[in-house]
Amino acid sequence: MTTTDSLRSGPDADGRSNRGGDHAHLPGREHLPARQTAPAASRVPVLDVVVPVYNEEKDLRPCVLRLHDHLARTFPYAFRVTVADNASTDSTPAVAAALAAELAGVRSVRLEEKGRGRALRTVWSDSDAPVLAYMDVDLSTDLNALLPLVAPLISGHSDLAIGSRLARSARVVRGSKREFISRAYNLILRSSLAAGFSDAQCGFKAIRSEVAERLLPMVEDSGWFFDTELLVLAERAGLRIHEVPVDWIDDPDSTVHIVRTATEDLKGVWRVGRALAVGALPLDRLARPFGDDPRDRALTGVERGLVRQLVGFCVVGALSTLFYLALYSLFRLGVGPQLANGGALLVSAVANTAANRRLTFGVRGRSGAVRHQAQGLVVFAIGLALTSGSLAALGAASGSPSHSAEVAVLITANLAATVLRFLLLRAWVFPARACPDSEDLR
Repeated sequence: MTTTDSLRSGPDADGRSNRGGDHAHLPGREHLPARQTAPAASRVPVLDVVVPVYNEEKDLRPCVLRLHDHLARTFPYAFRVTVADNASTDSTPAVAAALAAELAGVRSVRLEEKGRGRALRTVWSDSDAPVLAYMDVDLSTDLNALLPLVAPLISGHSDLAIGSRLARSARVVRGSKREFISRAYNLILRSSLAAGFSDAQCGFKAIRSEVAERLLPMVEDSGWFFDTELLVLAERAGLRIHEVPVDWIDDPDSTVHIVRTATEDLKGVWRVGRALAVGALPLDRLARPFGDDPRDRALTGVERGLVRQLVGFCVVGALSTLFYLALYSLFRLGVGPQLANGGALLVSAVANTAANRRLTFGVRGRSGAVRHQAQGLVVFAIGLALTSGSLAALGAASGSPSHSAEVAVLITANLAATVLRFLLLRAWVFPARACPDSEDLR
């Protein structure tokens, strides 16, 4: 990689950026300073806009001139435009170098390998700007959306921001083929990866640098799926993603190969979905403190995260109870009530512990999973004693109770066991861990 400007510090040998410390959690978001008194030439840019290009000798110059002029007129902070050349074979590198020499705040970076994701990872990892963005060279997105895109990141409100062509108030001009592909891909992401964002592929995104520092080493893709993987991991980690409806006009001369790109995207969806399913990604490194309001930090003796955990536990518990009752009714067809209750409770307890570990208490990865299941089985034994004791008491009281009476007693006993289970899971199996700056609220 070569550049017309000296880059700051690059990634370490293991691919991680060496900016900042290796803290367990991200720091709280802060509003970036509104004024900079240093001369413009010596200011550290607040925003670094990357324009990835490959063989764009025709469109590059008008794109950069228009973008630079727009930022100079409308953006109230220091900025930089970085042209990231992805191993172009035409005169694109020469055009980029000429622009860097001509315009203040423009630089060019040359990469010897193709890949939009590779270009963004390289430039973002080396940038000294606190807000990092990128846009496609065709400028299909109206530049009036640029300030709304980065404003929530500058203010400290959000971690990432994306332009959305699928939002209700977006105005889009493109062919039916691309419209169908975009919406179909969005549907795939929602159904397979439970994505909540509306448009993963729009070439108009921004991210805070401290988030990029932690997130980029987790993103494997170096091509077009890079955007999607970045957003999915950020969303799963609980980071805040701001969406901006954009005005967008399709570029009829786009060189994107739709079939090949779609195939690679589907492979990426499978890979990321599998990694998330087995807990192979250390998403806890992306956790944020609960809030930035000083009144929140001043509170003492208040257990934060309790409401969210209760909601998650109740949802998991309700599903587990239905699962348990279905298993009990099934097992009861062949064995007595005690064996049916024990078998149903054992199977549902294992599933319940795994679900609460991931969804309620936010524990990811394989570390400690066996110990958590063992502790969960102890909690299961307590629940078994409670429910089995209830069945025994019912049998002693009525001799030969009906099936409906058994189910009613078991529901009551399970409600009591559920309350006890939550307390034991929260205090013993998954106790809250302290973090450097605030409580662990996951």
